[in-house]
Amino acid sequence: MKRYILTGTPGAGKTAILRRLECDGYTVVEEAATDVIALRQAQGEAEPWTKPSFVEAIVTLQRRRQEQAAALPGEVQIYDRSPVCTYALAVYLGHSVSPALTRELERIEAEQIYEKKVFFVQNLGFVTPTDARLITFEESLRFEQVHQDAYASLGYECVLIAPGVLMDRVAAVKKQFGP
Repeated sequence: MKRYILTGTPGAGKTAILRRLECDGYTVVEEAATDVIALRQAQGEAEPWTKPSFVEAIVTLQRRRQEQAAALPGEVQIYDRSPVCTYALAVYLGHSVSPALTRELERIEAEQIYEKKVFFVQNLGFVTPTDARLITFEESLRFEQVHQDAYASLGYECVLIAPGVLMDRVAAVKKQFGP
């Protein structure tokens, strides 16, 4: 089984690409950070990303989802972000890289969980705020660079998915899956 990561800065159009791939029959494993934010906000925590425990919660949920997805059918799985993204998020937010995150990064490397080719969805030139996405466009550009640097530093190849029409972006991803 091949497990690919689809990532990019908030508001880049990642979710639209994932939904189209899912409609085309690919297994998609959902992002953890957005769900952690939604849960904590529902529990009354306005800005959960400010707490160091935020990164731990993401890592825990990502690992659980990855392990559950191992039993799913299909030759190709597409992951909406990965522990490398969580590492980039910790760096961006100024949180320390926890022992749990370090162990998870070591595990995914040792077990070769993900393909080294990562689909990096480039920004659209703007960001639309949501309850979970309170980032300005300028901040998203900085976060985008932190993401790319994190993947490169851990030996991944970022395949850039340029801004454009959804179906062209989806085709650019599918092309990388090979025969």
